[in-house]
Amino acid sequence: MPGPLPPTELYASERIVVLLSCVLSFLGSSLLVCTHALWPELRTRPRQLLLYLSLADLLSALSYFYGVLQDFDRTSWDCVLQGALSTFSNTSSFFWTMAIALYLYITIVRGSPTGTGLLCCFHVVSWGVPLGITVAAVALKKIGYDASNVSVGWCWVNLDAEDRVLWMLLTGKVWEILAYVTLPVLYILIKKHINRAHAALSEYRPILSRAPAFQPRTSIADKKLILIPVIFIILRIWSTVRFILTLCNSPAVQNSVLVVLHGIGNTFQGGANCIMFVLCTRVVRARLFSSICCRPYDSLSWPLQRSNSNQQHPEPCKNMDAPDSEWTRPLLSST
Repeated sequence: MPGPLPPTELYASERIVVLLSCVLSFLGSSLLVCTHALWPELRTRPRQLLLYLSLADLLSALSYFYGVLQDFDRTSWDCVLQGALSTFSNTSSFFWTMAIALYLYITIVRGSPTGTGLLCCFHVVSWGVPLGITVAAVALKKIGYDASNVSVGWCWVNLDAEDRVLWMLLTGKVWEILAYVTLPVLYILIKKHINRAHAALSEYRPILSRAPAFQPRTSIADKKLILIPVIFIILRIWSTVRFILTLCNSPAVQNSVLVVLHGIGNTFQGGANCIMFVLCTRVVRARLFSSICCRPYDSLSWPLQRSNSNQQHPEPCKNMDAPDSEWTRPLLSST
């Protein structure tokens, strides 16, 4: 690898934008955690996985906020601590994002039953692997000042480490690139399965009196399946671009636009998840607005809707959106 570039200067305007992104991500992740804690009927398995992702994003937003606020210029104890926390939480966020996609693929496409065993595996991998990598990086003194060429003010892999490229890959980039490949493949397979189920259902629609009412909801759900990997890639791709530019020793890595996009992309995952799974999810949105406006929420509306939905679907479409009841209710169909 060529010698390191000079440090990237972080301007006040860039810091303000990235700090705002951290705050919004923190609020979004907090809102996801609060909805899970306040409303037991939303505590389904997919939303449980989303809770763990939100906790990782919450910690990530806090650690990045401190790093951008400090704008480190050398390796110090708080630089190492902040770098370790952001490395652990960011890597864990990648794993939980892929775990959600894998869970949906197993339950929707494969139709396989899932239990606590799969959840335990997700916990071991999504918390254990990032923790092991972070502990090893700290113990070997690989975390430290990185001149903001592969970050935006925060600390990550120490520039003085001879094997810094290897540790940049292990502490984030290899998992990020893996997610770029894994998420689109899994969600495309899920969407193809749903489309085949829709096609099988089409011959029954003439005899289903309320089938048209169901179509808008499934249409929005299909759009969500497309948006999930697309939003992830749009947010994360800028950090990968700057990583590659750093490896090529290109001065373009210090471009202000790239720096801001990198800062927003790394810090706004919690905010994006909140928009997708709170503000753009009909059941959760209705609950939230009812609480804000101090109006009673009709708790019977949800079961009634599920009952009507069951009457609309013939048996051949049973596996379309509901390999188990946990999936259809809060995360996909309830939009």
